[in-house]
Amino acid sequence: MSQLAGEAKPVVAILTVEDDLTQFRGNRANFRDIVKIGKELDFPVYVVTTKDLKLTAKKVQGYLYHTEEKQWKRQWLPLPQVIYNRIPRREDERRPSVRRKIDDCLRHGSIHLFNPFFFNKWTLFDWLKKNRATRALVPNTKRLRTPGSLLPMLEEYGSLYLKPESGKAGKGIMLLQYDREDLKPYRLTIQGVKRRNVVYKTGKPQLLWKRIKAETGKTRYIVQEGIELVSYKGRHFDLRVLVQKTGKGVWTVTGVGARLAGFRRITTHVPQGGSVEDPEKMLLSVFGQEMTNYLMSRLKSNALLIAKQIEKGAGHTLGEMSMDLGIDHEGKIWFFEANAKPMKFDEPHIRKKSLERIFQFSHYLYRQGKDLEPLKR
Repeated sequence: MSQLAGEAKPVVAILTVEDDLTQFRGNRANFRDIVKIGKELDFPVYVVTTKDLKLTAKKVQGYLYHTEEKQWKRQWLPLPQVIYNRIPRREDERRPSVRRKIDDCLRHGSIHLFNPFFFNKWTLFDWLKKNRATRALVPNTKRLRTPGSLLPMLEEYGSLYLKPESGKAGKGIMLLQYDREDLKPYRLTIQGVKRRNVVYKTGKPQLLWKRIKAETGKTRYIVQEGIELVSYKGRHFDLRVLVQKTGKGVWTVTGVGARLAGFRRITTHVPQGGSVEDPEKMLLSVFGQEMTNYLMSRLKSNALLIAKQIEKGAGHTLGEMSMDLGIDHEGKIWFFEANAKPMKFDEPHIRKKSLERIFQFSHYLYRQGKDLEPLKR
């Protein structure tokens, strides 16, 4: 961090939305950590809501954390030069007033805002399919529209994942399997949030479709080829990669973690019973040392390719993203998901570096000046 010593630092604001009961929404522990690291690195940093962020004013009302009293206090603070978007929920970000404020920030002559919106699963796959290198990492993915498009795909692959386009933490994901030898060949596993999976079996395609529609309702879903991932002690795992931009504005891998699926769970998400594991330990058990070294290197280089392609597709400045990658029994790497608002990594060495990178990249943006970005949706 010595390269930042003595240099002018931008005022950094963590953007969220107001809340009638708790002042503002978002992960307060995360915000406290960001503010703490910002102070250590000598960056002025505070939390601001879209409602309080008045872009024509010299000062805005924001929140500073007072350690002694263990509370956030609202006070007048200078207008930020860099804004880190941590609006916590898609429905908040979709509100017209919030979208307008984000658009105004993107158009602003001197304020930099990075990661302006959540990703949509379907759009992500669409962006990645436009590049030959990243296309090879994407499982066959279609929109869930009709039984006529679902059933041939199911017969081709034997298993499919049904995922909400705008899902979070594994919520709403279903696994559909087909076994032609079974009297009831269609098996739908619905992942419960805090309960056991619900398994529905039928031999009739029309009943299967009816049940799927009852589960999905009006939510848009994608259908994805089921990839047989490698497993550890009978439970499959995937790899969570955090990529961020450095103080030179270049994408880099901050860290790699492994997530092991919970017992009889269909995803590896921690809220669904998954556990945080060491990636090399998981891979070693399957592939041995030499192949593990090779896979870790490939994993990182592929993650950087994906990040660059997603940013190109987004048409806006991105500073970080986490992504879920899986490895099959042949050692092939697959992309499943990217998140524009990464949840914090529990691994301490990744966590500290990730917080520092937010400020390194903010400093880079501040030094660059502002090139107005085209507004794309």
